[in-house]
Amino acid sequence: MPTAYTTFTLGNSLTEEQKSFFEEHGFIHFSGFLSPDSVQEIVDASEQVQKKWIAEDVQKVNGVPVKYGKDLNGEKIVQRFAFINQHTPVLSNLLREERLQSLLGFIGPDARIGENEKDGMVFNHYVNGPESKFSKMGWHVDGLRDIFIGGGKLNPMLNVGIHLSTLQPGNGGLRIIPGTHKQGVLSMLFRKRHFFDHNPDKNELAITPKAGDLTVHDGRLWHRVAQSSIVGEESRRRVIYVPIIAGKYEPKNENSPTLFYQRFAGLVIK
Repeated sequence: MPTAYTTFTLGNSLTEEQKSFFEEHGFIHFSGFLSPDSVQEIVDASEQVQKKWIAEDVQKVNGVPVKYGKDLNGEKIVQRFAFINQHTPVLSNLLREERLQSLLGFIGPDARIGENEKDGMVFNHYVNGPESKFSKMGWHVDGLRDIFIGGGKLNPMLNVGIHLSTLQPGNGGLRIIPGTHKQGVLSMLFRKRHFFDHNPDKNELAITPKAGDLTVHDGRLWHRVAQSSIVGEESRRRVIYVPIIAGKYEPKNENSPTLFYQRFAGLVIK
């Protein structure tokens, strides 16, 4: 299994070296995107949203189910927030950040940040405890749903991860298979059992960010979220995901339906 890769620094525009690396491997890792103070501000903002959603028993946001679980002390927490950018100015303002906007260059002039589309800005809070409902996620390809929902057309899509926790391989986290963004549709459909397969792959790469780092992976890339081998407080990890997309503009609102696969997410997303 490969264990090392080049990291970069994100400026207000992408360099040719960064574009070339991403084109070849289907992912890229930028160090130090956020300061420690900014990371803490985001965590604090998420806890304020969590407090409000628990008090109001919010079950869905724009048709996307909210995933609740239990913290290490048994208290109810939100483990997956959809469209959190619509519920706190701290995160809606982050989407205007010039360096974040520069990532559109990986797709081209028709790209946009999907702040009101798909699941918007998603905030994941993983913790490996006895009552956690969200500690891992099986192998999958983000762009697959476009094949079914979009009638077979796969639009360009990137997933931007903003990491709020410092991880070692033992903490679990993002695992990718570099280069699989160049695969054909059959491999995208059948190489693995989407979401049900959690087994390590001999070619997978562990992404081990520090708090404040940013990663981007192509929506056609095979990836999973590995469960932490550590139990308790040291297993806690928080990460934001933001889609960069192209194609038809399809915003969601409070009247949007829950998609078929989202109704069964609890069976495959642990």
